[in-house]
Formats: sequence, structure tokens, C-alpha cells
Amino acid sequence: MLVSGAGVHSGPVLRRDAAPEAHHVASTARSFGQTTMPLSRVRLRFLVASLLTVSFLGALDHTVVSTSLATIAGELGALQLMSWVVVGYTLASTVLLPVLGKLGDVLGARRIFLASLVTFLAASLICGFATDMVWLIAARVLQGMSSAGLQLMSQTIIARVTTQRERPRFMAIIGAAFPVAILVGPVLGGAITDNWGWQWVFWINIPVGAAALALALAAVPHLEPGPAPRSFDIAGAAVFTTSLVSLVLAASWLADRNAGTATLAAGGICLLGFTAFFLIERRAPEPVVPLHFFANRTIAACTALSAIIGVGLFSITAYLPTYFQMAYRTTATVSGLVPIATVFGMLIGNLLTGWLASRSGRYRIFPIVGTMLGAAGLLVMAALPAGLPLWVPMIVMGVVGMGTGAFMSLIVAVVQGAAPASQTGTITATINLVRQVGSTVATAVIGGVIGSAVAAMLPAGLDASTLTPQLVHAAAPAVQADVAGIYSSVFTPIFIALAAAYAVGIVAALLLPHGRLSDEPVHAPRPSSESLPA
Repeated sequence: MLVSGAGVHSGPVLRRDAAPEAHHVASTARSFGQTTMPLSRVRLRFLVASLLTVSFLGALDHTVVSTSLATIAGELGALQLMSWVVVGYTLASTVLLPVLGKLGDVLGARRIFLASLVTFLAASLICGFATDMVWLIAARVLQGMSSAGLQLMSQTIIARVTTQRERPRFMAIIGAAFPVAILVGPVLGGAITDNWGWQWVFWINIPVGAAALALALAAVPHLEPGPAPRSFDIAGAAVFTTSLVSLVLAASWLADRNAGTATLAAGGICLLGFTAFFLIERRAPEPVVPLHFFANRTIAACTALSAIIGVGLFSITAYLPTYFQMAYRTTATVSGLVPIATVFGMLIGNLLTGWLASRSGRYRIFPIVGTMLGAAGLLVMAALPAGLPLWVPMIVMGVVGMGTGAFMSLIVAVVQGAAPASQTGTITATINLVRQVGSTVATAVIGGVIGSAVAAMLPAGLDASTLTPQLVHAAAPAVQADVAGIYSSVFTPIFIALAAAYAVGIVAALLLPHGRLSDEPVHAPRPSSESLPA
């Protein structure tokens, strides 16, 4: 059962019509409830408005900088470091997720949320005053660290003040920040850079964030933290962070032919690190990532679904414009319509299923249908002949996006109810972490495959390192046709592989227990030690 109010809920995702295993999970989880302190409807609305605003700011800083990077690099004079403005932010916002999740459980989600918001605003101010690229990258790392806290604690706070049946609707609203940021970020960043200067790409966060901070101080309740841990898993956190940084760097360098030694070294450190991390977590009294979580069928299935979102969709989105410029011979502007259609479908699916799940209490059908739509859509993309009108792949990728959105936020709400209440932040961090890592690694792998395959198949006279859409469009019709055929043949197996990832997602979705989301609050004492059922 769930708790409504400032107390924690970690209750059953299911009601009485659930399967036997689900009943077992539900009845065990009842003991993890706490006394509730309901929020008024007005305060809850203010809370959601504040969380949505800061989630949007955090998500926007992933995308708004892209169109101002060339201007920033030119003014600060360090073109070779330009990519680290984005990589540093992404890396910091990924590797700190488990640590921040644990701190949220121990110190309280409100404290971590407010501290992250203040840090984010300070980092935004520092970014705008940067006089060299190293300064800017360091400030972006700080900004990424605080952004992770904003995204994670927003979801954790919603989990702490709503019943599980209410939660999908609110999670969908908060989750809408990401697709909206993808849609408006590049355009907004370009407009701000052209009219006000690149510094205001960062400074624009300050007035909006300050208003959200004032709202959060009044709206975010004082949530009771979990029991004080016997010890903090410093060794696990340090080894995990090092391993994850090595993994992201190895994936990022995979497509660079000149970074072979560095890639192997980072990969070796990653492999050794994760092996050591597994051994540490098995023995740690308070592990930063409790491995016994994954003995729970609901948590294991939702974790797999989260990884598939990163691997199956987020990884390919960045390469779609290049594909359509080369295979469909479109302009750069027109090629951006396909990712827009994908993200728009994701937004619709996210909001629609959040509302339907809260209204009906049913949740299992949405991941099943969503993964089926994703697999089918990507198979259709593999079969589409190059040169069709662009509205055809726009519709197909819109369906893929809608299918992904159908379970993108919903699985977070479901998995939070399957974990102990005192570890809501930890499980929320885990579900977000696997999505980001899956996206980062798959994006790097796909980039490497595209780069090497295209280079190997290009006809004599064309150099892959200097090949641009403008050069191809200015070439003879026969050359254009050859390049279009090459890109089509390279992307076809990629689409099939991603469809296979969604097919694995179908299996994971079918493993979710039957039942309905509960709207019954629990008033039960919290024990001093908690564990998940096997």
C-alpha cells in the first residue's frame, strides 16, 4: 500500500486481483509504510509547478548549449575542448545518481533538492562569467552534478507525497520536461546567443530558478528521512564512480581511431572496477546500489525497460538527421523534423498513459503495448526504401516515440512502490542510471558502427572524414544515389538491432505482475531494518 503525504510510501503496486507473487510482494511491503501527512490540493499544485520548472531547467541545459557551442569555443579560444562542455555536464549528471539517491534517503529529499537547486543557480552564474574553456567546463561539471539532484529528487518527492495510483499522472507531468527541452532547447539556445550573447544561455536559469526556489521553499514538505545508516558505502561509491566514468569515456572514445590505447585502458579500468564494485556491494552493510533489489521481479523488469529506452530510442535520435540528409537528400532543417516527430510522440504517449494509469489503476498493459509499438516501428524503419516522402518516416518514428513514452515515466512510479520506503531515492536513482548509461554506451557504439561502415563502403574519390551533406548534394546524381544506398544499407541493420532491443522489452513487460495501482494510504510504523522479498 502507499502513503499519501509527507511520509514515505513503498507499498504494493497491486490490489486484490493481483497474481500470487504480486500478493507476496504487496503484503511484505505493507510493513514499510509511515504515518501520512496529506498535502492540500493547492499545495500539491504549487509543488508540481516548482518541480516541473526545475526539472525543465535541468533537462534544458542538456540541449540549449548545443547551438551556442561554436560561438563559445570561438570566443574562449579552445575549439579542441568544445565537446567537453557537453560531455562534462552529462558525465557529472550520470555518475552521481546513486550517491545522490542514497543521500536523499538518508538526509531527506527536501534537503538534497534545495541544495541542488541553489548549487545549480550558482553554477549557472559562474558559467556565464567564464573567461576560458577550462573554467566553463569546471562550472558545467558542477552544473551537471546539481542537475542530477534536481531530476532525481523531483521524482523522489512526488513518490513521497502521492499514492501510487495518483503518481503516474504527476510523474508524467514532471517527465514531460525532458521531451519539451529536446524540442525547444536548440532553438532557444540559438535565439539567446544571437540576440543576448552566449552568457545568457546560462544566466537565463537564474530568474526562473529563483522563482522556482521561492515556490519550492513553501511547497516542498519537510519529508522524514530514512533511518540513519550504520555506515556510508564510501568504497562502493568511489569504485562505482570511477568505473562509470571509465565506461562513459571508453564509449565516447570508441569512434575515435586515434584513441585506441586510451579506449582500451578506460575499458580495462571499467571492467576491473565493476568487478570490484560487485564484490564490495555484496559485503557492504549499506550498499549504494543494493543488489538484492534485482531479485524482485517488478524491479528487475522495470530496470530492463528503462535500459531499453536508452538503448532503443535515445541512442539513435542524434543520428537521424544525418541519415535523412544522406539517404533522403534533405536539408539540415528539414531533417530535424523526424526527431521532432519522435519526441512529440514521446510527449503524447507519456502524458496520455500517465493520465490513463491514474484513472484506471491499470499499468501493465502500457509497457507491453509500448514496447510492441517501438519494435514494430523500428522494423518498419528498416524496411522503408530511401527516398520516400519525409512524412512517412516522421509518422513511423512518431509511433516509436509514442510507444516509448507510454512507459517512460510509468515504470518509475511502479518501481518506487516495489522498494522499501526508506530506499525510494536509491531505487529511483538506479532506474534513471541504467537509462542514461544505456543511452551513452549505445550512442557511442552506433556512432562507431556508422563511421567505420560508411568509410569502408564509400566509392573511390570520397573521403569519410570530409564527407558532408552539402558536398554530397552538390555531387553528380550517381554519387548521390551511391551515398544514399550506403547510408540506407548501414542503418538497416541498426534499426533491426534496436527493434530486437524493444523485443527484449516486450518480454520484460510481460514479466510485470498483474494487478492495479493502489490508492489506499498506509499508516504503519517503520522498522529499523528493511529488506525486499525475494
